[in-house]
Amino acid sequence: MLQISQRGQEMPASPIRKLVPYAEAAKKKGIQIYHLNIGQPDIETPKSCLDAVKHSNFKVLEYSHSAGNESYRRKLVEYYERNNIHIHYNDIIVTTGGSEAILFGCMACLDAGDEIIIPEPFYANYNGFAIQADVKVVPIKSSIETGFALPPIEEFEKAITPHTKAIVVCNPNNPTGYLYSEAEMQTLKEIVIKHDLFLFADEAYREFCYEGKHISAMHLKGAEQNVILMDTISKRYSACGGRIGAFITKNKEVLNAAMKFAQARLSPPSFAQILGEAAVDLPDNYFDKTKAEYKLRRDILVNRLNKMPDVFCPNPGGAFYAMAKLPIDDCDIFCQWLLESFSHNGATVMLAPATGFYSTPGLGKDEVRLAYVLNAEDIDNAMDCLEEALQQYPGRTNKTNAPAHIQNA
Repeated sequence: MLQISQRGQEMPASPIRKLVPYAEAAKKKGIQIYHLNIGQPDIETPKSCLDAVKHSNFKVLEYSHSAGNESYRRKLVEYYERNNIHIHYNDIIVTTGGSEAILFGCMACLDAGDEIIIPEPFYANYNGFAIQADVKVVPIKSSIETGFALPPIEEFEKAITPHTKAIVVCNPNNPTGYLYSEAEMQTLKEIVIKHDLFLFADEAYREFCYEGKHISAMHLKGAEQNVILMDTISKRYSACGGRIGAFITKNKEVLNAAMKFAQARLSPPSFAQILGEAAVDLPDNYFDKTKAEYKLRRDILVNRLNKMPDVFCPNPGGAFYAMAKLPIDDCDIFCQWLLESFSHNGATVMLAPATGFYSTPGLGKDEVRLAYVLNAEDIDNAMDCLEEALQQYPGRTNKTNAPAHIQNA
């Protein structure tokens, strides 16, 4: 009898996308859905970037260099220089989205059975990449009560074993929106240097920091050989479908190993490299309007959530996600119920169950992730739906989830 692989059986379904069939069924019934489940921005992709693709003039759509077009990598050096990240174009491998950059890091730096430490909750696909590379995720819990701050250094020390090879950090964080401080990044530097570990830094949301300053892992002096930067244009320029990312390191041995994986997949997408190259030439103030819009949406979302009875949502410092604790028995059941059995004024809201962002079984059952990627009016309407849903939901727990200092405020 034919059987799929053990890897195929263990590969987790996306917590963000697994509810899509229920959403499609709801739409067929005429129900409007406010999509707060996925980080798909509604901000328009810059016209000049799309025009660069439309007006490209070549007769053969050829393979690019396996590391990406040299012209694009040189433009990326300009972009990173503006962010006080000093690299050479030969430190960059252009990847098929940030996802491939993360996978290249796992494949080039870790052997089967090695371990990577990740503060949880974390971007759900890290689990998938780990399974593809046959490595083990070791989670360290961060807490909604602290806004998902970096766990204490002692927790990292307890988790490190002879099999530990890397720590992964997403800054600003997906799914929590937490922005790691300079002190927290220095703590990570101390750990990776002391224990001779790689630091995988996912910095897809660098531009979207609302309070505080973004500290890149590339700013950590003395850790240059430890740091692997994973990046993408997807959220930065609202170009998710372009599938262009970057794998960046000053560690030449790692870069050479990753290059062999890059050669095996031949080359990254050509048209999106043209788009990405044009994006570097956007005016310096390009992000000002986008950042202000996301901050407005964040403020509406967080304020509405924290006014609902028994709901708590810490204020995220970056990205465009928030995690909220709800008075519900099971977030997976609740999010499915929203699509199957609930509507308010002909509409409902689609959320991402938080259980998919935790690796430890049982955690996150009363939490959801919300992506504030809709306009302000739609977010307000979505919160009307959620507030009504929490009153009607049969599995409401009627317990106060907010921390004591919030309850008594």
